[in-house]
Amino acid sequence: MASVVFDTVCKSYGSRATVHDVSLEIEDKEFMVLVGPSGCGKSTTLRMLAGLEDITSGRLLIGGQDMTQTAPQNRDIAMVFQSYALYPHMTAHRNMAFGLMKTTRLPKEEINARISEVAGILNITDLLDRRPKEMSGGERQRVAIGRALVRQPKVLLFDEPLSNLDAKLRNRMRGELKRLHQELDLTIVYVTHDQIEAMTLGTRIAMMSEGRLQQVGAPMDIYLNPSNTFVATFIGSPEMGLMPCRHEQDGVLAHASFTEGLRIGPSDIPRSVILGIRPEEVSFTAGAGMARGQVVRAELIGAEALVEVALGPDLITVRSTVADAPLAGNEVALDFDLSRARLFHGETGQAIKL
Repeated sequence: MASVVFDTVCKSYGSRATVHDVSLEIEDKEFMVLVGPSGCGKSTTLRMLAGLEDITSGRLLIGGQDMTQTAPQNRDIAMVFQSYALYPHMTAHRNMAFGLMKTTRLPKEEINARISEVAGILNITDLLDRRPKEMSGGERQRVAIGRALVRQPKVLLFDEPLSNLDAKLRNRMRGELKRLHQELDLTIVYVTHDQIEAMTLGTRIAMMSEGRLQQVGAPMDIYLNPSNTFVATFIGSPEMGLMPCRHEQDGVLAHASFTEGLRIGPSDIPRSVILGIRPEEVSFTAGAGMARGQVVRAELIGAEALVEVALGPDLITVRSTVADAPLAGNEVALDFDLSRARLFHGETGQAIKL
């Protein structure tokens, strides 16, 4: 395996820049997830790593060696695509062997040994004689992963590999990918727009928006301490509630729904700030509460309820038990766990250190 370093990497198509000054260090044997909305530049960044897109400026290092201008076949990288890209007329065994037969001089016995080993790891030994049309979506995805693994690459790349699977199968495949990483000590770079995949798979997450890195860190660090309002609302399901407030004085915030000013921040915070609250950091109360609002709707999800509450002009979500969930239209009082509250600058959206 090997480390990967993006050193101020940029990508432009003519005068249109799509990736801006990405600097990112991916450690050996790390599972790094690039996550962000469609069009944010994450797949382009992955394709530059694979050599499928040229790098406009900056450097790319793999295992400490400059690979910026190196041809894709010489980077010792394997990639699993969203569409699986299996040859329909070939069996699973032939699909897994084809790349090795064309790009290496390995003897047939070694190729077969690699395929047998990887098939055992992925539990697809009984699929080796089948063609793709005879397999389910999950089975085809396993074969595509196996085709990448038999190459024994330094870095394994995934470009939204679970997008075509149903919800139940996605959950199962997430577990399989996590197990593979733990058992094989792979260096993995994984692209997704699904923040649940990012949170469950990555040892670290690199958040991207509009071609720029927004924040890099462990999943829970990003969840608890987002660097700006974009990260705060993208990571987490449901998303963090944001309430624009007015800083009165001495760290006391005012909002249309507050029963009285809340002392949250230091005295030197800006006049305009945004209070960020996660759904599990809000609770219904029988007393006066810190804020009052009206229930817009309640969504029951098994043992829990997600209750959307209008607080003046703003909407937040409260996570509660089904038994405690109020009905739509009810007036409610809320308390906030202010020890976990976050503040963001009202104009820039950047986090304010408390």
